[in-house]
Amino acid sequence: MQPTNEVSRIESLDVLRGFALLGILLLNILGFGLVSASYSNPGFDLINASALDVKVWAGVELFGEGAMRCLFSILFGAGVVLFTTGTGGKSGTLHYRRTFLLLLFGLFDAYVLLWNGDILTTYAVAGFMLYPLRNLRPKTLFGIAGSLILLISLLYAGTGYGLGQARSAAQVVAASEQPGSLDPGLIQSANQWKEFAADFDFDEADVAQELSQRRGSYSSAFHWNVNKVSEMLFFVMPMILLWDALAMMILGMALYKMKVLQGGRSSAFYFRLMLIGFAVGLTVNGYEVSRALTSGFDLMATFAQMQPTYQMGRLGLALGYIGLIVWFCQHGQLSVCRQALAAVGRMALTNYLMQSLICAIIFTGLGFSLVGEFSRTSLYLIVLLIWLFQLLFSRWWLHRFKLGPVEWLWRSMTYGRLPQLTRN
Repeated sequence: MQPTNEVSRIESLDVLRGFALLGILLLNILGFGLVSASYSNPGFDLINASALDVKVWAGVELFGEGAMRCLFSILFGAGVVLFTTGTGGKSGTLHYRRTFLLLLFGLFDAYVLLWNGDILTTYAVAGFMLYPLRNLRPKTLFGIAGSLILLISLLYAGTGYGLGQARSAAQVVAASEQPGSLDPGLIQSANQWKEFAADFDFDEADVAQELSQRRGSYSSAFHWNVNKVSEMLFFVMPMILLWDALAMMILGMALYKMKVLQGGRSSAFYFRLMLIGFAVGLTVNGYEVSRALTSGFDLMATFAQMQPTYQMGRLGLALGYIGLIVWFCQHGQLSVCRQALAAVGRMALTNYLMQSLICAIIFTGLGFSLVGEFSRTSLYLIVLLIWLFQLLFSRWWLHRFKLGPVEWLWRSMTYGRLPQLTRN
């Protein structure tokens, strides 16, 4: 089939969204299935892990970590432009109401479904900031996004340098026979490192206490999770995740206006985007993985927010996926796969919350209490089963209904009326 000049907006966006939504589970499953220290510090469980687990970790780092969230953020930004400025563009009132409802869904996911890594709350807060940018030219949007990405990368570099100095200070204090005689600034710096490292270097008692709470009952898991959610909402999100998401959303707004995400560019453009994106992303990610391995999974080499190259790697890979997937859409290839991914993408909110519910049932006191019972490799077998279920369920549902169940609820609450759900 010859490539067309334009791919259906709905198909290309939904296929990309479905791909990103499934890919996000590659990282989220770790937050549900492993001790919390392992999520940002893979060395916590990989130091004594099998060679297969290490290879699986490296594969996910190379092809998924950060990139899927980046792609999802790009698509969210595009969705804001589509909702507010497309044919029949909606008012600011509807945008802010819709975004506020997304915030409520995010809080439900974080607290009730026990997912302290929820991204919907971050997306909602960023979404409140996007509306004034909706009519900016692509060039201006690219400039804002690029500036934010540069500032974030510089912040990560500074964080890495500062924490490296703090760790050196901690080593000096630990080696000193008379720590009381040392410079107070040195001791303060050492204490900062100890406070930071304590979140990622649990002892056996810490692990046992966490597992007991998360496995015990829904109530005990809820109370353990509340502290994690509070840390996420009041520190990690405003300090890190918000700006990370906002930069990629603004980039997505620009890409949508340039018709990149809709398939409105030439086939050669997407092929080049794929090659350049993957070349940059895999090179940077490969360097970071190699650095982590050669350091023996040292925290300074594995903690994402201390790597100045992190944004470049994830963005390169996300753009590579856009080039690859839209190229396939343009050429009409892999139609069954595209249709299945598009169905998942059309029900992205339903499927995102469903992933949290399934994982809460499998891993926490809400259900089978299996947190900490699986290796990384085994967790990805569970991921494959969830993917298969969501691909089949989404197609089955959309053959019978016009909207996913949560999408139907979201639209009903946004417009204040009940849209038709069934196809008959």
